[in-house]
Amino acid sequence: MSTWEKINSKVVKVALAQPVVSRRGAMLAYKGDVGFEPHGVPGGHAGMGGFGGLAGGLVQRATGEHESMMESVGQGSVWYGFRGAHVTLVELAGDQLQVEADRLLAYDATLQSSTVMIGGGGVRGAISGMASGQGMFTTQLSGHGTVAVLSHGGTIALQVDPSKHVAVDPQAYVAALGQLSVSVAAKVGWRDAVGRGSGEAIQLNVSGTGTVLVQASEQKL
Repeated sequence: MSTWEKINSKVVKVALAQPVVSRRGAMLAYKGDVGFEPHGVPGGHAGMGGFGGLAGGLVQRATGEHESMMESVGQGSVWYGFRGAHVTLVELAGDQLQVEADRLLAYDATLQSSTVMIGGGGVRGAISGMASGQGMFTTQLSGHGTVAVLSHGGTIALQVDPSKHVAVDPQAYVAALGQLSVSVAAKVGWRDAVGRGSGEAIQLNVSGTGTVLVQASEQKL
């Protein structure tokens, strides 16, 4: 298995033992016999509730849940980073990670990838999701391996258990690890209706068992 090492808060080094998938433009440097190949749309073949292949790709593009990806292959070391954003390494040991596509820096190609729909909220939730900039579809990775995710200002890890859900600002949400369900909720009152609300009318509710990663900013990448 490839060896992942954080060089500093914004750069990660991977000693390749098998291919690593990364977003285009993330490779900073490499050493050794390393090549780079295009990688298909994550989840374009599965996890779409019946929308696989071309249909899945079209759905991903329509919802914005897509970033151009590449594979690093061969023997050597590759350094990754993107626009000076902070990097958090997440280890998967048979569990699953839901992460926004624009938060993905790189991950082991051995992990299974798919695109899933954020549940709950019905029509109102869908409208709220679009209004908040939080797409109704998100990338899901599962299996054994390492994932590098991006954030502004680093991430904090909030534990979630069945006794209490966690509410997250959509712009601060980075990823959810474990058996977690993420849904869009709208807290709209009369003050929000007349434009004098707190600005926190739309939120993501995370429930189940696991960890949700939140960045220290509401700034988008």
